[in-house]
Amino acid sequence: MDDGFDFQNGQNFNFKEFVFRAISYWKWLLLGLCIAFYVVYHQNIRREFPYTLGASVTVQDDKNPLFTANTSLVFNYGGISGKVQEVLLNLTSRKHHEKVVDSLKLYLTYLQQGRFYKTDIYKETPFMFEGKGDSYQIIGHPLKITLLSENRFQVSYDFGELNVVAAQNYRNKKVQYINLKESVFSEEYNFGDYIDLPFLKGRLLKRNEMALVPQSEYFIQFNNFDSTVSSFIQSYAVRNEMNSPLLTIRLTNKNKSKIVDYINTSVFILDRDQLQRKNQYAINTIEFIDKQLSRVKGELTKKADSLNDFMRVNKIFDIESESALLTSKIEEYKSQKDVLTEQLLALDLLKNYLVTNNDYSALQVPSTTGVSEANIGANVSKIILLSAEKSKLAYSVRDNVSVFDDLNRQIGALKQVVLENIASEKFNIQSQLKSVNSKIYNSENEFSTIPESQQRLRAIEREYLLSQSTYDLYLAKRGEADLIKASNVSDIVLIEPAKDTGQGRNAVNLNIRYVFAFFGVLIPLFLVAFVVTFFDNKLHAPGDLEDLSSIPLLGVIGQNDTANNLAVFNKSQSAMAEAFRAIRSSLQFMYKKHDLEGSKTVLITSSISGEGKTFTAINIASVFALSGKRTVLVGLDLRKPRIFGDFELKNDIGVVNYLIGQNSLEDIVQQTKVENLDIITSGPIPPNPSELLISEIMDALIAELKEKYDYIILDTPPVGLVADALELLEYADASLYVVRQDYTQKEMLTLINEKYKNGVVKNISFIYNFYNLKGKYGYGYGYGYGDYANGYHDVAEKKSFFNKLLSVIKK
Repeated sequence: MDDGFDFQNGQNFNFKEFVFRAISYWKWLLLGLCIAFYVVYHQNIRREFPYTLGASVTVQDDKNPLFTANTSLVFNYGGISGKVQEVLLNLTSRKHHEKVVDSLKLYLTYLQQGRFYKTDIYKETPFMFEGKGDSYQIIGHPLKITLLSENRFQVSYDFGELNVVAAQNYRNKKVQYINLKESVFSEEYNFGDYIDLPFLKGRLLKRNEMALVPQSEYFIQFNNFDSTVSSFIQSYAVRNEMNSPLLTIRLTNKNKSKIVDYINTSVFILDRDQLQRKNQYAINTIEFIDKQLSRVKGELTKKADSLNDFMRVNKIFDIESESALLTSKIEEYKSQKDVLTEQLLALDLLKNYLVTNNDYSALQVPSTTGVSEANIGANVSKIILLSAEKSKLAYSVRDNVSVFDDLNRQIGALKQVVLENIASEKFNIQSQLKSVNSKIYNSENEFSTIPESQQRLRAIEREYLLSQSTYDLYLAKRGEADLIKASNVSDIVLIEPAKDTGQGRNAVNLNIRYVFAFFGVLIPLFLVAFVVTFFDNKLHAPGDLEDLSSIPLLGVIGQNDTANNLAVFNKSQSAMAEAFRAIRSSLQFMYKKHDLEGSKTVLITSSISGEGKTFTAINIASVFALSGKRTVLVGLDLRKPRIFGDFELKNDIGVVNYLIGQNSLEDIVQQTKVENLDIITSGPIPPNPSELLISEIMDALIAELKEKYDYIILDTPPVGLVADALELLEYADASLYVVRQDYTQKEMLTLINEKYKNGVVKNISFIYNFYNLKGKYGYGYGYGYGDYANGYHDVAEKKSFFNKLLSVIKK
């Protein structure tokens, strides 16, 4: 090590101290583990582990074989993979889960009190609650149901200090708050009786398949609808198996029956909605045809009545063949005209719908109204499908704007094509209509030669036949639509439904919670030890001085267990006395090494008050005196005198009186009860202690003391507070710098180490005071002669368990 003091090196993290400090917290660790393990144990026995069940469905591309090229609704952007993604989005959408929860009424929970918690007994109660229409039911509070007999039960609750509770209407999902007239309630009812409370409206109905046990207690609890849906969404998972049409559905819940019903109902609702969307085309077509049939039927009835009335009045029962042939031609032409007129009307309706509407899911395909142009029918079918896709995605992909933009672009492009096709088709039909009108005009001119009664009869028959033809056409189209609807099948196929086959609860390693608890206690303790060690800047062991300074360590002193500072005098055979004898031997060895003869002086100082400087001075003086050496203890801490109190002496006169010339040496020397030990107290506190200590009279005092005593022990002020001790170092043959365990801060040694490094201070050694082996995290140091250059007495010590363990590890 370099001479002097390197405080930066002293600031390096002491890993060894950190480890032993952490080990010293073993009592806290044991206490923390006991508490943590107790908590974990009770959490484990009170925890209700859930079940997880699943089902498998496949998505097929089932096209209706009855769809023609003009009416096909199987246009599916993305093919089968697009369908799978569509189904997956539907299954995970909130709207879908709301339908499932609403269908099964899972917002109502049936509970029964167990040993540690209330258990969900879905479908296991001997009764069921039937709510009243759009009434409000209390949410978040269990209501107690006590069975009194086969036909009677009791409803009770205790809301404590609550006077306002939340209630929800499960029809419109609105929540309102209800004021309670009383916080405790109990009332008896018969099964089937209507319960009319401000927060509960409905009745309890018995389940015939389950027996009622009197005095059994149950609970019913209504929950917030949105919260219930959210909880199921969180525990509901859908996975696409390797991009195949197969979807695996899994749900985790604490009740297996509820899982089975939820998954199977979820698939059922998905299947129902998907089939309903596929049938929407046929449904829209049927609605349109039904309206037309109603209109045409009315016209046909009027025409038939007119024909019958005319024939009855004019008694016409036969028509000449000539007029019949002409009439047939006119009828054929007008039939063609009606068909063309209907097509123009359908095209105008289609154009008007496309121009004035944004939602085309209710649009009818033109082929059902007589428009046979293939491109118009195919493109309108695509628009219907894209519009239905857009409406469906509005519930499941609300934030994905790009998807809607893409669909809108496709719909806009198709709509423009359809409008162009309509314009072209109308031009063709109008040309055909002009030709037909010309033929009708010519035929009617020929018909004018027929007698008026016969012409009138032919006109009525013609109108009747035309209406009949139109009616038959709509009937045929309606039959086609009904057949298409009846032959539609869902693309969702349930491969393996959810089923309770005795599966156990989810396997959970309960021991892992103990592991977490162990580390949950251990890690904070290690963190505390780390932080304390990192920010700890005090000396905790003699070895710390080796890391901080090159000044030798002369001796280690333990804790003083005597009533005063006279430890050596009171217990001369104690380990404490042996420690001071070791210091005495080391000093004598040092004096001999430096060839010092005659009287010797020992200066004792420290960094600050409280480090045991005066205690050390008293006992070093005592150990020299008890060895037969004439010894004097001089109190030079003029600002804070203390040494007189332990010897039960007065401090009326002392060093100060000598230095100012008031008294002689004989006047200020006081004898003590320790043989061969005299003491000179500091005397009254002067206004200028520093000037007195560096005066020439101080030289005379030391010289006069050396003539009378073998050892002169100087108890000086702390160097960290005043510079007096540094000024007195010139009188010292040996200087002792006292540090105290767990008290002296490392940076306090900076000054004395700098002085030592620069050669200003010589012949100085550390005294490590208040050493406590047991308190130092289980490790200690043995010091004795030969450990340092100037040597000191070996201190007998018992190794702690951890110290012994470390010794074994080191070996």
